[in-house]
Amino acid sequence: MHHPCLTCGACCAFFRVSFHWSEADPELGGQVPPELTESLRTHERVMRGTSQSNPRCVALDADIGRYSRCTIHDRRPSVCALVPASWEFGQASAQCDKARLAHGLPLLTPDDWIGVGEDEKNPLPEV
Repeated sequence: MHHPCLTCGACCAFFRVSFHWSEADPELGGQVPPELTESLRTHERVMRGTSQSNPRCVALDADIGRYSRCTIHDRRPSVCALVPASWEFGQASAQCDKARLAHGLPLLTPDDWIGVGEDEKNPLPEV
């Protein structure tokens, strides 16, 4: 069994991904590739493709519901790591559920995590 996000991608094609500009500033230690972002507001940048009426992150390589991967997963904005998959850590995620429903995908259940090793789960972000 593999992580359910690897066959989803709905959140990356549903939500606007906005974050503090410093996350895309290499001189300040930012890791998000600045060329994949655009200015949103004074202190915010946004992943290209996510501020349109039909959002889809420029870093998403996916056929929603079949396969999905973030091409900058190890350098993605912090807000991306804050959206857990439903039941990944024992509870439903309203954001995950909303994105999946918008793409016609069934909601995840605890059974979707049977066989997924702890080492395969996305680590909870430190807050």
